[in-house]
Amino acid sequence: MPRAVPKPSREEARQMRSASRLFATQALFQMEQGDATLPEVQEQFESHRMGAEIEGEPYAEGDVDLFRTLRGEALAQQAAIDQATDAALVARWPIAKIDPTLRALFRAAGAELMTGKTPPKVVITEFVDVARAFFPDGKEPKFVNAVLDHMAHAIRPDAFD
Repeated sequence: MPRAVPKPSREEARQMRSASRLFATQALFQMEQGDATLPEVQEQFESHRMGAEIEGEPYAEGDVDLFRTLRGEALAQQAAIDQATDAALVARWPIAKIDPTLRALFRAAGAELMTGKTPPKVVITEFVDVARAFFPDGKEPKFVNAVLDHMAHAIRPDAFD
């Protein structure tokens, strides 16, 4: 008989969702920069990163379903997400010209906004934290906050009534 796997606590589940947002951003970046395929990236993250120990450091356990949803929706809806991101950026900075890490972040966040399952303010806060992880001393987190706020109002205006 299979062993019962304990259900994560509320805080553990929140941390797993946060880790999955970071992993989705990394996976989208990796796919764009390294020409990695979807199955290759999925295998790498799900089998070798989520919950693994790398060079003595434990990687966070991720919410596999959220990871798959964000990555999948970002790819399926990339044109619409990029269009929403372009609309939120200053005209002289189209998405193609921004840092590839930020581009991946906006695609993952846009995917989560489009699914409509998570309140936009939570999406914004979570992805600003992802930006802080990649750019701890930069102005990028404030930039991400402004762009995602604009995107959220455009994609989910009903959530701000």
